[in-house]
Amino acid sequence: MKFLTEDLWFPNVSEASEDGILAIGGDLSVARLLLAYRSGIFPWFETDEPILWWSPDPRFVLFPKKLKVSKSMRQVLRNKNYTVTVNKAFVDVIKACAKAKRGGQTGTWITQNMINAFTELHNLGYAKSVEVWKSDDLVGGLYGIDLGNGIFTGESMFATESNASKVGFITFVQNTDYKLIDCQVFTNHLASLGAEEISRDAFLKFLKG
Repeated sequence: MKFLTEDLWFPNVSEASEDGILAIGGDLSVARLLLAYRSGIFPWFETDEPILWWSPDPRFVLFPKKLKVSKSMRQVLRNKNYTVTVNKAFVDVIKACAKAKRGGQTGTWITQNMINAFTELHNLGYAKSVEVWKSDDLVGGLYGIDLGNGIFTGESMFATESNASKVGFITFVQNTDYKLIDCQVFTNHLASLGAEEISRDAFLKFLKG
């Protein structure tokens, strides 16, 4: 694992540890974040930790055409109790993701510095949000990175009502032209929706087009 300074660089992803940690330190500047995502690297750390940079092998991804929608979720979607929008409330979504309680975590990796950095990326057109509304209430959503290369890197999602985040994710995927949704690391939640593991080398080939 390499220690980063103010210089703008990352080690080759092949130098990542077995669990995927590549480097420590650096900053969350727009230039560094864009370099990271274009290189198959992402930041992930908790409040009391230094910045950790990851490039896991295998990589967890979803091919939109392989999206799985259960019978019960198809019924939820048909009921149309929710409205789904894109880029209508980015800051509200990322703040809600930061507050969401997650099993096995005592804090959040979406620190205020992370919120500031991703909001700047959003203002520059690189980060987008998906919102799920029930009437005028924001009840679910997700956000991530879009570098304009046909890949969307999902960062986090939240829901205050059952199935709300799934409604947002499924609707987003069903109406997208992306060739790949990067889910980064395995979760049962996304596996149930059709996400699968591919090698890091295969992921990097998709990333480079």
